[in-house]
Amino acid sequence: MTDIAATTSRRSGAGRILIAVYLVLALAATGRSFYQLVSKFDQAPLAYSLSALAAVVYVFATIALIARGPVWFRIAQLTIGFELAGVIVVGVLSLVMPSLFAHPTVWSYFGMGYLFIPLVMPILGLIWLRRHPETRAA
Repeated sequence: MTDIAATTSRRSGAGRILIAVYLVLALAATGRSFYQLVSKFDQAPLAYSLSALAAVVYVFATIALIARGPVWFRIAQLTIGFELAGVIVVGVLSLVMPSLFAHPTVWSYFGMGYLFIPLVMPILGLIWLRRHPETRAA
């Protein structure tokens, strides 16, 4: 019974909002990166490849937040942790080496083009996962 309660509570209330925001980020980043890769990849291959990577991370994080079980819980932790690291690394690089990011990515300037949501969401996501751990079946 605790197993069901723990997995349900993680996907209800504020968890649903977290999942919804991740879903919107996944759709937005996927659409943006697809357009960039198809129409103007040669203009900024690094930036547009990073946007595509961000899109993949958001898709997997969204699926992992929705799916049940300890494996998906771990995937959620890994993808959201990777997202936070990516936002920080790309954010810092876009400040100290702006020539690398002449064209913005989802994570450039700590997600400024997305109202800093890419910076805030992984922090909130990791806090949420920590407070709602996946329990293992006995």
